[in-house]
Amino acid sequence: MKNNEVTASEVLNGRTISMSKSITFFIISLVINSAGNVLTLVTSAQIHPSYLGSAYWTAAEANLAVGFGWNLFWTFLILGVVITILNAILVGHWSWSRALGNLIFMVPFSALIQIFEDFFLGKYPALFSGFPPAKTPLMIGFYILLNFLGVAMIGTAISIYQRVNLVLHPADDLMQILRFKYFKGNATTAMWASYIPPTLMAILAFAITRQFTNFGIGTIFAFLFQGGITGIADTKIFPKLKHQALDVGQD
Repeated sequence: MKNNEVTASEVLNGRTISMSKSITFFIISLVINSAGNVLTLVTSAQIHPSYLGSAYWTAAEANLAVGFGWNLFWTFLILGVVITILNAILVGHWSWSRALGNLIFMVPFSALIQIFEDFFLGKYPALFSGFPPAKTPLMIGFYILLNFLGVAMIGTAISIYQRVNLVLHPADDLMQILRFKYFKGNATTAMWASYIPPTLMAILAFAITRQFTNFGIGTIFAFLFQGGITGIADTKIFPKLKHQALDVGQD
C-alpha cells in the first residue's frame, strides 16, 4: 500500500471507538488544525516582500476576506456553508446530520482561527508578544520552516479527524468524498481535486482586489505535499485509528 492510500479493508462502515475517544481525538485535531492554519498566515505576513504564503485553502479564503471586507471568522463560516452544499451534490443526497456536523465543526474552528490569529499577532502580550518581522536570512529561514510546520500540522489534523469522522470541516469532507468515491483512497490526488473551489475563490478575489496575498512558497508546499502528509499520518499518527462510519454515496 502506498503511504497516501487507504485500502478498502481499512475503511469501516460502523464505529470501533467510543464517543469519548472520538471527541478527544476531534478536539486534539481541531486545535492542531486551527493553530497550523494561522501559523502559515502569520509567518507569511512577517516576511517582506511577502513571498512565503500560507496553506492553499487558507490563502484563498484570506484573499476573499480582503476582497469582501470580511474578517476570517465570517469568511471561513460562509464559504463552509457553500462547500457543504457542494458535498451534498457529490454524495447524491442531503443529510441534515452531516450538514449539522459541518456547522458544528465550523463554529469552534472559525473561533479558534480568530483566537490563534490574535495570539500569534501579539494581541495577548502578557502571554506572547507576537512574531516580529523577519529582518535577517536566519529569521526568514526559521519562518519558512514554521510555515511548512503549519502545513504539516494541518495535514496531520485532517488525517485524525477524517478517521474519527465525527464531524468534519466541509473542505475536508469534500476531500474525503473525492478520495474514497473517485480516487480509490489516494489522499494526494483527492487533495489536489479538492483545491478546485479555493482556486475559484482566489480568482474571484483577484478580480476584486487585483492582487494575490498569502500565496507563495508555502502555498506551493501545501499544494504539493499536504495530501501526502495526510496519507502518511493515516499510518503513522495513531495508527490503530481507522476510518470510521464512512459515507461518500454510491460510486
